[in-house]
Amino acid sequence: MTTSTALLLADLAGVAVFAASGASAAVAKRLDLFGVVFVGFVAALGGGIVRDLVIDEVPPLAFADWRYATTAAVTAGAIFWLHPQFARLRTTVLVLDAAGLGLFTVAGTLKALDAQVPPVGACLIGMITAIGGGLCRDLLTGEIPVVLRREIYAVAALAGSIVVVLLDGLGYAGPIPLVAAVLLVFGVRLVALRRRWSAPVAALRPPPRTGGITGPPD
Repeated sequence: MTTSTALLLADLAGVAVFAASGASAAVAKRLDLFGVVFVGFVAALGGGIVRDLVIDEVPPLAFADWRYATTAAVTAGAIFWLHPQFARLRTTVLVLDAAGLGLFTVAGTLKALDAQVPPVGACLIGMITAIGGGLCRDLLTGEIPVVLRREIYAVAALAGSIVVVLLDGLGYAGPIPLVAAVLLVFGVRLVALRRRWSAPVAALRPPPRTGGITGPPD
């Protein structure tokens, strides 16, 4: 198996995992078959589509290569019919999702750097590639995006993007350093899940007590 084939298979595996995540959320919201497949497609490929549009690569890979769209649609359709059995694999899915997060982060950042995007922009594009589909999934299903309200998810992707940019700037962009960046994102995400880490949330003060409602003066 060549390196390019291995990378393609890993990429399609990530697409399948994110499609399954999106389809599961759609099933929970009682969407019909088309809705489940559509949400699964967007969850799997939304981040990559945004990335390609930002770096002016058209048509986006999700539309140019039929294997990506097919993988997302078939996986989402399977979840529609097999969701009771799939629900029992939640731990496995979370582990695969963390792996997909790391892979998409590194791939998105490298693609931005190859398109001559400056380092800060490349970090942001790498993060958006990894979390964009999840953002779209939650918005389509009427939820505040999870990655913005409690879980260490976007932060892990951003950290991975920064590591990739630093490695590239230092000339260490070979397979081993990039695999290390994927493992960093993967590890941070799993540890955060295990220890229930979350980003700080602003503490809101309760409104002052006025002692009840008083009527107008006589």
